[in-house]
Amino acid sequence: MTWNWDVARDFLPELLDGLLITLQATALGSVLAFALGLVWALALRSPTRFVRWPVGVFVEFIRNTPLLVQLFFFYWVLPSWDIKFSALTTGVIALGLHYSTYVAEVYRAGIDGVPVGQWEAATALNMARGRTWFVVILPQAIRRVVPALGNYVIAMLKDSPMIALIGVADMLQKARSEGATSFQYIEPYTMVGIAFILISYPASLLMRALERRLGH
Repeated sequence: MTWNWDVARDFLPELLDGLLITLQATALGSVLAFALGLVWALALRSPTRFVRWPVGVFVEFIRNTPLLVQLFFFYWVLPSWDIKFSALTTGVIALGLHYSTYVAEVYRAGIDGVPVGQWEAATALNMARGRTWFVVILPQAIRRVVPALGNYVIAMLKDSPMIALIGVADMLQKARSEGATSFQYIEPYTMVGIAFILISYPASLLMRALERRLGH
């Protein structure tokens, strides 16, 4: 099998269209994961066990079941309960929810890394608990974990091809369609792989540099 530049050239516009969908799913999934992860992290630190325990069970369940199973559940099972989303929205929800459970652990580590003196200083200033969290603790905690959050964004990007299995027209789905049409598979799949490398590798280098900078 030889490389066909004509096929590669014809596939390039489709690849770019799929890339936009891939980046959109990753960006929206990351926003959802960051938001839900913070909710889980705060709930797991709740002094009320009736909040802490159910959230802990839910987080462990999501974390220990495959993303693909969750994706299929949202797309195929929920409609039977009259809960239906578009394929892209379903993919974003599955990615965001799954990764939120890992992000919650990142937030937890960041919160635990804030010096105890910060809590004591806020208490001495008679700051309300909510204000202490959102003005003093969380800004410091999040700053500490930015590189780890970035690494999960990269991981989500590399897991995003799973959404092609429910019909989302991302890069992988575009490659599958091209292969089925032209019977040429090496060009589209190779181009998709190269596209992921060109995005994820520089991003990982950036996260490492940022981690070193914040570590000093």
